[in-house]
Amino acid sequence: MTPSDPMSMEQYPAGDGPAESALVRFLYPAPAERKVGGIIKWWEKRRLAYNAVLAGSGIGTIFMALLTLNPLSEVVQALPAILPFGIMANLCYTLGWMVESALHRIWGRSLRPVGPALFRAGLTLAVGVTFVIPTIMLMVAFVVRLVTGNL
Repeated sequence: MTPSDPMSMEQYPAGDGPAESALVRFLYPAPAERKVGGIIKWWEKRRLAYNAVLAGSGIGTIFMALLTLNPLSEVVQALPAILPFGIMANLCYTLGWMVESALHRIWGRSLRPVGPALFRAGLTLAVGVTFVIPTIMLMVAFVVRLVTGNL
């Protein structure tokens, strides 16, 4: 993006750009300071929000499971997978600052900051794995049960 690019937020001094909602600031944050320590701090500052979004997605998935699965024991059987999933999601999140730091070390300032794009992509993938894919599977299972009369 160039400074004349209307999609570039870099052309606006802080607070002088288009009206920004909290969601826009969350999904399109300013990049990290171009030092490895700054990159790690940038990512870790967003970890709690990332986990809150995943927790909300997981709660939504559990709610959908409660609505569509019969008997309830099927929902209970899936609950032990929550902790390992959370651990794996956070390990993948950690890869974000590792990748950005490695790219910064390899190409230095000639590479534009990739943290915000990596963050959005990782968050989108995590929500998809946590909520979208299970919800589609639950809805398909519900329709199959409805059609076969096994409700």
